[in-house]
Amino acid sequence: MDFSGKVALVTGSTRGIGKAIAVAFAERGATVVVTGRDRGTAEIIANNIRNEFEVEAYGFGLDLSGDIESVWKEIKQAVGTVDILVNNAGITKDNLFIRMKDEEWQQVIDVNLTGTYKITKLVVKDMIKKRYGRIINISSIIGFIGNIGQVNYATTKAGLIGFTKSLAKEVASRNITVNAVAPGFIETEMTEVLPAEIKESYLKQIPLGRFGKPQDVANVVLFLASDLSSYITGETIHVNGGMY
Repeated sequence: MDFSGKVALVTGSTRGIGKAIAVAFAERGATVVVTGRDRGTAEIIANNIRNEFEVEAYGFGLDLSGDIESVWKEIKQAVGTVDILVNNAGITKDNLFIRMKDEEWQQVIDVNLTGTYKITKLVVKDMIKKRYGRIINISSIIGFIGNIGQVNYATTKAGLIGFTKSLAKEVASRNITVNAVAPGFIETEMTEVLPAEIKESYLKQIPLGRFGKPQDVANVVLFLASDLSSYITGETIHVNGGMY
């Protein structure tokens, strides 16, 4: 796959799955926009990508619960229009439902759902004018099977599926596809801190007998962003080793 001449914006791409996706696009020639809540970190990642793969790469501080529009203006000044948007950024504020504070509910909704809505609305306007675009939303297995202590997170990840299906129908006539990827248990900085017994219990539920790597998710995102998937829209691809 060659993404030369394409601009890919990946939210939450300073680590984990998002970083793997940004690197995967850069490896294949795309101009990459790295975003994270800390601008300095995003700029470092972008600089590393630029040096390693000799492509254009830019880093921006983007808090999806904050002022998205002003950052978007900066991004547009740097790269023009965006061809590929990967909505990967998300947070967790885990707690049992009966103990969950209103702010723990609202913060997760604000970033994972409302933030995705806002950045997509800004990006898709140019895609509509160009009559081309690829939007890939990173959901989660938790949106399908649920999880104790994650009512807020599961709600947002399930919500992204409805968002994906509906938006896909609205923009299909403009040659824009909208799809989702639902990762299972992927080895990242977020999962490294889990106790060994918790990891072991998850591993027993995975028929392939291993945890996923960020690259496993990135590979599917590349496919959905490429011409190989030009007749696929409104779909969700599960990447979980057979766990669901």
